[in-house]
Amino acid sequence: MKTKLKLITLSISFAAANAVAGPYTVEARGDAMGGVGVVSGTYLTAPFYNPALTAIYRRNDDAGMILPSVGISYDDQDSMLDTVDNITDILNGIDGSVTQATADELSGELDKLDGAQVNVELGAGFALGIPNQYLSMNLFGKAYAETFVTTELGSCSDPSNANACTVERAQNSTVTAVSVGVTEVGLSMARYSTVFGQHTSFGISPKLQRIYTFVYQTTVDDFDLTDATKNSDAENVLNLDAGALWFYGPFRIGFSAMNLISHDIQTKSVSPAISGNSNVQYNYEMRPLYTVGAGIVADYFTLSVDYDLNEQRRYKEFADNTQMLRVGAELDLLRQLKLRVGYKKNVAYSNTEPTYTAGIGLSPLGLFEMDIAGSYTNENSMGAYVNFLATY
Repeated sequence: MKTKLKLITLSISFAAANAVAGPYTVEARGDAMGGVGVVSGTYLTAPFYNPALTAIYRRNDDAGMILPSVGISYDDQDSMLDTVDNITDILNGIDGSVTQATADELSGELDKLDGAQVNVELGAGFALGIPNQYLSMNLFGKAYAETFVTTELGSCSDPSNANACTVERAQNSTVTAVSVGVTEVGLSMARYSTVFGQHTSFGISPKLQRIYTFVYQTTVDDFDLTDATKNSDAENVLNLDAGALWFYGPFRIGFSAMNLISHDIQTKSVSPAISGNSNVQYNYEMRPLYTVGAGIVADYFTLSVDYDLNEQRRYKEFADNTQMLRVGAELDLLRQLKLRVGYKKNVAYSNTEPTYTAGIGLSPLGLFEMDIAGSYTNENSMGAYVNFLATY
C-alpha cells in the first residue's frame, strides 16, 4: 500500500504516453539548457521549438535523425504522496477504538493533505531531418502526457464524536487522477531567404494530433491500479505550428507560434468514489503558445533566452497556469563533449521556485551523439531526459 499512489501516478502517465504526446517538449539538449530552443535549436530539433530552424544547417549536413528522445518530470511540492501513504498506514493500524494520539496524528496528516496536488509530465519524440537549399524538411513525431493527482478531504456524519469524525473524514477523503495525452505526427518545412539584405527563415509545421484523456477517482485507502486507465476517451484533430528567425553572424532573434488551432478537451464523466458526491469530469484547454527568443549561437558557444508572450491555463479546474522564462548556455569542447546549464521559472505565479538544469552531450568520434539532462527545483520536483541522434 505504501507505493500505490506513486504507482498510479506513473502508470497513468505511461499509459497515456504509450497509447499516445503537444506543448510539452522532451529534447535533452534543450532541457539541459533550461528548455530554450526558439533560436538555439538545430534543424533536427526545429519541430519542437521553432519550425523556421529547419532551414538552418551546416554545409556538410545531408540528413539527421533523433531516435529516440525520452524524459519525465515530477512535481510533488506538497509531499502529497508521502502524506497519503501515512494516512493509509494510520487507518490500517486502527484496531477497535481510536486513541487521542492516533486521532491527533491523523488530523495533522489531513491538514497536510488539504489542497495538495502532484504533477507528472512524460514525453517522447523522434525527428528525421532532410536539409536542402530549396525547401528543408523534418518529419517528426512527439508524444507527451500531463497528469495531475489531487485530493479532496472527506466529511463525517457525527461531528460530536471528534476522534471517530477524524477517522471517518480520512476514510471519505478521495484521490483523483486526470491525464491528458497527445500524440502528434507532422512535417516541418522551412526556407532560408534574404529580405532587404537581412538573413531570415520562415517555417510551418502542419500536424495530426490524437488527444487522449483519462480520469480516475478512489478513496485514499482503496486503490485499484487495474481501474486507473479504464475511463479513457480519444479524438483526432489537426493543428499547425509556425515560426520565423532573423540572424546576423552568431546573433539571432526568433519567434514561434505553437498549436495555432485551439481545442477544448473534456474527459469522461465518471461516478464519484464517495456516494452522494458530484460526478468527476475535467476540462483541458489547448491554446496557441507564442514565444520569442534571442541569443548568440557561435561555433563553440551558445547563450540563449526564451520568453512566453502569453499565459497558458491548461486544466480549468487547477491552478496550473504556465508562462515560462528560460535561459540556457552551451560550451562545445572540440565537438566531442558539450557542457550545458540552464534556468527556467514560471512567471505566471509570483511564488514559484526556479528550476535549474544541466547536462552533457557526448559525440565519440562524431559517429553519433547522446544527450543527457537533469532538472532540479527542490527535493520534491525533479526531471531526467535523454536522447540519441546522428547526422550525416
